Amino acid sequence: MEVQCYLFVLLGSTLFVDKSRDRLRPAINLFLKDHRRLTDYAWGAGALAYLYRQLGVATRAGSKSLCGCLTLLQAWIYEYFPLFRPSQLPQSPDAPRASSWISPRLPGGDEARQRLARYRQLLDELSADDVTWTPYGRDGHTDIPRSLYTGPIRFSDIAEGYDPARCLRQFGYRQIIPCAMTVPHDQYRPASGSSYIVYWDSWVNQLWDNVAARRLDLNFASRPCEHPSETVEEYVDWFLTRSHPRITHPTDGVPQPRPLLVHQVSYDFLLLFQI
Repeated sequence: MEVQCYLFVLLGSTLFVDKSRDRLRPAINLFLKDHRRLTDYAWGAGALAYLYRQLGVATRAGSKSLCGCLTLLQAWIYEYFPLFRPSQLPQSPDAPRASSWISPRLPGGDEARQRLARYRQLLDELSADDVTWTPYGRDGHTDIPRSLYTGPIRFSDIAEGYDPARCLRQFGYRQIIPCAMTVPHDQYRPASGSSYIVYWDSWVNQLWDNVAARRLDLNFASRPCEHPSETVEEYVDWFLTRSHPRITHPTDGVPQPRPLLVHQVSYDFLLLFQI
């Protein structure tokens, strides 16, 4: 019982954090009843599904904060975007990568607002050369085959789509226009913005265990790229019809970034949130 309580608090305060501050999701306990099965669960996929859901909630107009495993999100940002990295400590190869970053001092007041405006401008001016496309090397998918899994990933009642074809450049391959993702059959999004509910068909529960059928074949889908940010010719036009290319509104008085060549465009840094 003591071990179960410890793990309940540990997971609830790290991987599956909510906005209540002093309460934990009871669904975590469902996975802790039998300590012999703890290694049977894909905790990384579960934490990622939960974070995806919280990122979706955070985009709602009525949402004022973000939760989930923000350590994972921060470490991901530092790995891919050098412009936003803090200082880093040397460490052994066996140590967790996220532990090497030195947490920056959190500003307040006017300094915080100025930093936010600066970050928005940097994101709007981001070019392909400002992105580290393969921070884990070009063979990361060989070392971790499940990184090429395509389909829903889930934690308890939360299931979110995962499609590596939307970010092929992190594997060293040319970005293509991805196929449509598996979508839920229904959803409910309350106006409050505090949460939303997605309903999936029961068959999605079987996809994670069918690795052979649900693994993306990189060589069939694309080809190794010569330039780290290489895309097919039609990709940028496809992407711009499905996303917001700028964070700063034109009326905010911030100078517009310089025009970029097609091969330099890196608006799709937003899609990397789906890794």
